[in-house]
Amino acid sequence: MQDGPPGPGLRVRQTAAGWEGTQVYHALYLPRDWQPGRRYPVIVEYAGNGGFRNAYGDVCTGRVEDCHMGYGLTAGVGFVWVCMPFVDSAARTNALVWWGDVEASVRYCKQVVHEVCARWGGDPARIILCGFSRGSIACNYIGLHDDDIARLWRGFLCCSHYDGVRTWLYAASDPAAALERLRRLGDRPQFICQEGSTAATEAYLRGTGVAGAFTFCTIPFRNHSDEWTLRDCSARRAARQWLTAIVNAAPSIP
Repeated sequence: MQDGPPGPGLRVRQTAAGWEGTQVYHALYLPRDWQPGRRYPVIVEYAGNGGFRNAYGDVCTGRVEDCHMGYGLTAGVGFVWVCMPFVDSAARTNALVWWGDVEASVRYCKQVVHEVCARWGGDPARIILCGFSRGSIACNYIGLHDDDIARLWRGFLCCSHYDGVRTWLYAASDPAAALERLRRLGDRPQFICQEGSTAATEAYLRGTGVAGAFTFCTIPFRNHSDEWTLRDCSARRAARQWLTAIVNAAPSIP
């Protein structure tokens, strides 16, 4: 990530209007084939919790500039990629662990998505929300927080953890609240992947009674990391195929 104006093949730091002079920011990447006047599908990505390190050497900083999924899934071509922050409105910075101010994070996301579509050729009919770990939970926790934000998404790619499978130490992480969010999903597809096994998430979803368009995939590495998207592996091939099918199935809005 660098400072400066957006351009093809560049990943730049940006701050939404109203947050100037703060340390709140997101990362915007325009694909190498970007041209003004054209429409592109958009991947919006959320990072995992910061401060994470395990015995396998996996590290997560929680920073938007250290996300990998959007680039790994697209090879930097054909998609606008936005790494979205969780907003700590009190400290006026990005929250590296959990959500910061949930309502502020939701508002920031909506604002940036609309700006990307208005200014940088994002196609509002082809916006995919994805995330790793905390970011995977955020696909529902933030992405289905209310009816307004839920309408933004064409599909969701959830990597490692899933909203509602367990109760965490933050507000509205309980199964009842998670189910209320899940009911906003409708028929939008979700690609759900996990190192080890997706069995716990599959069991949870069966118990909800929500008949979603779910695709499950096991990541062929033990690592709790989003870096599998940078490797030629079965999970990345499956995710890329799913992503291609989803964005090609949705009509473009001029």
